Amino acid sequence: MSIATVALVSIGAHPASGRARRAEQDARAVELGLELAGDNLHVLHAGNPHEPALRAYLGMGLDELHVLEQPDGADVVPVLRDYIREAGVQLVLTGSQAETGEGSGMLPYLLAEQLGWPLLVGVAQIESIHSGVAQVLQALPRGQRRRLQVRLPFVITVDNAAPKARQSAYGPATRGLINADVVEVTVDELSTTGVLQPAKPRPKRLKVIKAKSAADRMKAATAKAAGGSGQVLKGVSAEEGAQAILKLLIEEGVVR
Repeated sequence: MSIATVALVSIGAHPASGRARRAEQDARAVELGLELAGDNLHVLHAGNPHEPALRAYLGMGLDELHVLEQPDGADVVPVLRDYIREAGVQLVLTGSQAETGEGSGMLPYLLAEQLGWPLLVGVAQIESIHSGVAQVLQALPRGQRRRLQVRLPFVITVDNAAPKARQSAYGPATRGLINADVVEVTVDELSTTGVLQPAKPRPKRLKVIKAKSAADRMKAATAKAAGGSGQVLKGVSAEEGAQAILKLLIEEGVVR
């Protein structure tokens, strides 16, 4: 068996309701794979084959989806590594971070390390593949793009700048096949010893003035503050100054 392109998918979660769904970035990875390989795209999931949300990927026009059956708390990197090696895969597409579980974003890095392949992160488009060399566009901050060339095989993570995934149709989702393989299970010691808890919102940053030139920075630094809520403290004790700073941080939402 020789498989050229594989898209790794996971179970996502709706940001408002928390309902299980296809993961947004993984769906974009499938979209890139369909544009590149068409019906020859191999979509792979390591986890529970009976999860209904997996059928949302089939609804994108896939005939089948392959699942390496794994329980909760299993380390999926070894089984993915072995499967990819044995299948003769040349290109692995995946999202940059899972929407459920640990959500550490480390899986692509660990998988590429164990395979000994290069890893390209934040890819927006695969332009071409000729003579074993791929040309891709990497997404950079502020809408910039960087064109890179890399020799197969390699792993890429898909950025939100990649083409949006097509809608999932109900008919193909119900007709598609989910093929589950029973494989060896490796317990993830970190997940069994650690404690999982919902991530807390990051503290709000204070407003930072962005200026492109030295003149703009000087103007921003010397400009009079807008509004009359500012307070100038002179000759106060350290305790009073600390209380004023703490009050400002609370008002700005930095400290709760």
